[in-house]
Amino acid sequence: MKTKLITNMYDLECRLFRSVNRHFDRKIWNFYFRQVTNTGGATFTILISLFLILFTKGPVRLTAIASAAALLISHIPVAFVKKLYPRKRPYIALIETKVLENPLQDHSFPSGHTTAIFSVIIPFLLFMPALSYILLPLAVSVGISRMYLGLHYPSDVLAGCLLGTSSGLLTFMMIKNYFPAAFYL
Repeated sequence: MKTKLITNMYDLECRLFRSVNRHFDRKIWNFYFRQVTNTGGATFTILISLFLILFTKGPVRLTAIASAAALLISHIPVAFVKKLYPRKRPYIALIETKVLENPLQDHSFPSGHTTAIFSVIIPFLLFMPALSYILLPLAVSVGISRMYLGLHYPSDVLAGCLLGTSSGLLTFMMIKNYFPAAFYL
C-alpha cells in the first residue's frame, strides 16, 4: 500500500516535471528561464542582499539583514538534506529530459535556487506587501525555471519554496521583534 502510494506520487511528479520541461525548445521561454534562474543563484542573492545592507537605511536595511540571515540559515538544511538524501537530478534519472550543456552535478533535493530566492524576498514581502506583485512572480519563475531547465523535480522546488519562506519569515520576525521602533519610522 505504502509503496504503491509512493510510486503513484513519483509518477505524478514526473508527469508534472515533463509538462514543464517539454517546452525547452521554445526560444522565448528558453531565453526567459535561462535568465531568470540566475536571480536564484548564490551570486545574485548574496550581492543584492549586501547591496541593500550597505546602501539603504532604517527598516529597509533591517529587512535586507533579515533577507541575508534567511539566505544563510536556509542553506544549512539544504546542504544537509542534499547529503542525507542524494536524489539524482531529473536529467540523469528520466529519459528524454531536455537540459543545458554542463548541467549541475550535485544532488537534486531540495532546490537551492528556489530556497535562495524565497528566503531573500519573503522579508521584503512582509515589510512591503505591495512588492508581492513583482517579487512573487519572480520567485515562482525561478522555481519553474529549475524544472524547465531539467534540473529539479516539482518536489525539489516545493521544498525549496518552503525552506526559503520559513527562514525568511523567521528572520524577519526576529529582526522586527528586536528592533520594533525602526519599523514605525
